[in-house]
Amino acid sequence: MARQWNVGVLGCGNIFDAYARLSAVFAPVKLVACADLNGEAAAAKAARYGLEALAPDALIAHPGIDAIINLTNPASHAATTAAILRAGKHAYGEKPLALTLADGDALVALADSRGLMLASAPDTFLGGAQQTARRLIDEGRLGTVKSGSAHFMNHGMERWHPNPHPYYQRGAGPVLDMGPYYVSALVNLLGPVRRVVALATTFFDERLVTADGPNRGSRVPVTTPTTSQALLEFRSGAQIHFSVSYDNWGHGHRNPIELHGTLGSLMVPDPNYFAGVAELHGDGEVQRFGSEGVAFGQDNWIEVKGTRIGNYRGAGVADMLDAAEHGRPPRASGRFARHVLEVLLAIIESAEVGRFVEIASTTDRPAPMTAEDAARLIAPDAPQTFAPDA
Repeated sequence: MARQWNVGVLGCGNIFDAYARLSAVFAPVKLVACADLNGEAAAAKAARYGLEALAPDALIAHPGIDAIINLTNPASHAATTAAILRAGKHAYGEKPLALTLADGDALVALADSRGLMLASAPDTFLGGAQQTARRLIDEGRLGTVKSGSAHFMNHGMERWHPNPHPYYQRGAGPVLDMGPYYVSALVNLLGPVRRVVALATTFFDERLVTADGPNRGSRVPVTTPTTSQALLEFRSGAQIHFSVSYDNWGHGHRNPIELHGTLGSLMVPDPNYFAGVAELHGDGEVQRFGSEGVAFGQDNWIEVKGTRIGNYRGAGVADMLDAAEHGRPPRASGRFARHVLEVLLAIIESAEVGRFVEIASTTDRPAPMTAEDAARLIAPDAPQTFAPDA
């Protein structure tokens, strides 16, 4: 039976509820406390989920907490994760790991020096859809992957997010906001990146917030590019076109990720989710591989409008704690996240300086999520379906 760890959550914002609700799926995770600079927000979440509400410093110092999930804003990730590690606790952070390579390096070194686990979102590549795509590649079904594309395109955060302002400031934008999902998925599938080159632009100087909430009707100044086109060369030799945008009214890219090899082409499901169908094209035939029978691959989450998706947010936390118990690296490790961060920052830098940017770091592809590994992470009484949050 998996060891259960006492876990706190730092930051009670928009994504808190998903982590709190889905924690019931994972055997190693026992949420016990939460904290936020806004004490009322922490108290409300604590009351709802039966947690202890604490001030941030008290949560970090709490002697009964083994690990902390860091859901603070991206600009605070490095400082708060460092504080968690210095307090002797395992740390799992929302993406990105940090906003600078120096901070990312410091976090990895700090975790190593303290003998602690450091891991970071996204963990969607642990889902059944991405693991199915990984298996097909590892089995050689594509031959040698030579090229491909990845696309994230929509018209921005201001239509649905109650506080979209940070997403349009330097240190955010679609590259650092959505890029981690796509680059993490690609590195899991193809291995580390060698170099990148990119162009970027901004469509609008400001954005009008139309989402419900206190910011509705306000205007957001845009200080970072909102559309980026990049070419990623992997150490394997694969060349992937990667585009992200908050400026598109619509698009015709049916497949979020396509990989083309010497024996076949693979249409990879959306890396923002855990479930989906992979399509393998080869010599006149198409094979479809659903994720329903794969761990963390079921459409378990019903959204407000009735759409069903695969949502196992927190799988990376459970895997990190299982890694701590068994003395192995977590799959969404700090080193993996640091390499992804370097790629994302290189995309931004390349667009600014107008040349290729070499990626100095490398990383191992995470170990595949086996059925045996996944079984250790799933609670015996794990809920199978999550209805819309009331």
